[in-house]
Amino acid sequence: MEHEFQLLDKKFRARAGKYALQSILATVTLVVIFNFMDLIAEAVIFAAIGATTFIVFAMPNYVTASPRRVIGGHVVGLLSGSVCQLVLTLVLDHSPIEYHSHIVAIIGAISVGLAIFFMVITQTEHPPAAGTALGLVLEEWSLSIVFFVIACAILLSLIKYLLRRWLIDLI
Repeated sequence: MEHEFQLLDKKFRARAGKYALQSILATVTLVVIFNFMDLIAEAVIFAAIGATTFIVFAMPNYVTASPRRVIGGHVVGLLSGSVCQLVLTLVLDHSPIEYHSHIVAIIGAISVGLAIFFMVITQTEHPPAAGTALGLVLEEWSLSIVFFVIACAILLSLIKYLLRRWLIDLI
């Protein structure tokens, strides 16, 4: 079966305004979040929140964009990442320096695996939240980052709720 190459989505012409509007709304939301949360979080955490923003604004009617998934998934990611960060700190304190990068890689992977497992069994599946778990292992853990992620998840869910009449699935 041969597939025709297609650069633009077939629905783009009919929905160009919605595509532009929802992309602009996502951008404005991130500008507000990143500039007014009075916190400089680490890059991995920003990436996870950016991915959540994509899901909320490009796929608002998908199950992964529901508040249960957005908020619950990031809470699971935060818990998994926090536990793994604690384990990492304990292990690194008792291991030779030459093994540290390998240990960080292993525990970082474990944090993602734990996040996946607990999101699936609690029905809080939200793929960007696996990045939240990894971010807490790779970056220095802080309570302000935990509050930042929770605040972002709640804010994005609230914005989605307020705009629910106007947001459509772009995918």
